[in-house]
Amino acid sequence: MRFLNICAGLALIFSANASANPLIDQLIGVTTAFLEEEIQQHLGQSSREARHSIAVNRLDSRLRLTPCPDSDIHTSLESPATPVGRVTVRVACENEQVRWRLFVPAQVNLYQPVVVLTRPLGRHAAISASDLTLLERDVGLLNGSYLTELDQAIGMRTRRAIREDSVLNPSHLELDEIVKRGDRVVISAANPNISVRMPGEALEGGVVGSQIRVRNSRSGRTVTGRITAPGQVKVAL
Repeated sequence: MRFLNICAGLALIFSANASANPLIDQLIGVTTAFLEEEIQQHLGQSSREARHSIAVNRLDSRLRLTPCPDSDIHTSLESPATPVGRVTVRVACENEQVRWRLFVPAQVNLYQPVVVLTRPLGRHAAISASDLTLLERDVGLLNGSYLTELDQAIGMRTRRAIREDSVLNPSHLELDEIVKRGDRVVISAANPNISVRMPGEALEGGVVGSQIRVRNSRSGRTVTGRITAPGQVKVAL
């Protein structure tokens, strides 16, 4: 029998009468069983609590394929890389008499506790424990961008204004400034032959690695240096 390559976009649609076709029931069953196993393996890689649901799209009741023994049906995840959200499962019958394959779309909802804001925060606002809570959300709708631990956000600052009940993700956050404008700092400079240290004042704030302007308290000269630690700014000689 010639190999049938059935496109999901043509062969797979919602149909109220799909259950009348035993082949479709078989396809939905093997797809659901496969996804159940895949999601259990996925969850086994994490210690976080989660619950899930699987909904396989119904196939067109007019679909006609030669029946295939369960032992000869093979399933694999076509897309995406993880079995969460909108997924496509490749289902194939492979034996000496019967060969066909098709692609079955499904929806896997995975509900996990994620970090959510309890109140709106403005741009560059410092985040404290009282600003956060853990609430269950469908992470399949979050495109992999979410936090699962409160400590991942506490002590950080917001890059922009964020609304109440928003799920926080890494792009929302920036490190809190360890040097603030007006802070007293130690300006250091060194090369293989000389090392000097002098008091200064930060004219800008920043985090470790940030380049900021500082004023030498002795000479009054303004230079640019890189923050290396709290109260420490290194400049080039």
